[in-house]
Amino acid sequence: MARNMRQDGVLTRSALQGRQSVRATFRLTAACIEAITVVATQLGIKQKSLFDHITEDTQLLERLARKADEAQARPPIRVQKTYVVSRRSLRSLEEIAQAFNAPRDTLIELSVKRLLPVIEREQIRHGKRKQMLESIKTHFEDGQRVLEQSKQVLGADDVVHTKLESAMSAYANALNQIAAIVAKGEVIEDFDIEALKDTL
Repeated sequence: MARNMRQDGVLTRSALQGRQSVRATFRLTAACIEAITVVATQLGIKQKSLFDHITEDTQLLERLARKADEAQARPPIRVQKTYVVSRRSLRSLEEIAQAFNAPRDTLIELSVKRLLPVIEREQIRHGKRKQMLESIKTHFEDGQRVLEQSKQVLGADDVVHTKLESAMSAYANALNQIAAIVAKGEVIEDFDIEALKDTL
């Protein structure tokens, strides 16, 4: 089901149309919806790009489609959720769902469940980032004390003090950016991996 995206190095009309955004409504478990949000936020990508990723491997989708009946043995509670996806991703998903008589919602669930290792790694990475942030804060505070000392010893107009002041200003900006990254990652800290494992 792979499609030729280019002809003589130029994107085809159908390929460009395939990248157009459309809205699609799925019925997914709360854990799946949260997982999509968490992964997209933590990796800094759009949810549309995440859907492109999980639907681009059509062979994998076909393998998952073959497991759909087994997955539906105990249907989970689902809620409606609308996403912006590419026309190509939606078409690929619907074609495989129809070919294997598998609910497309189940294909999404099974695909997202494969992201569990990514979520687990990112949870560990987030914990390490939090630890590093505390060390960075302590280091910054030490630098601020040295900066104040240089001002008292050398004077505010001394070239060494002004260079250090400039460095500490850049350090403060970096610290704020790092703190923002860690704060953004808090969404993955409270994510219940077991809840996603228990779906399907």
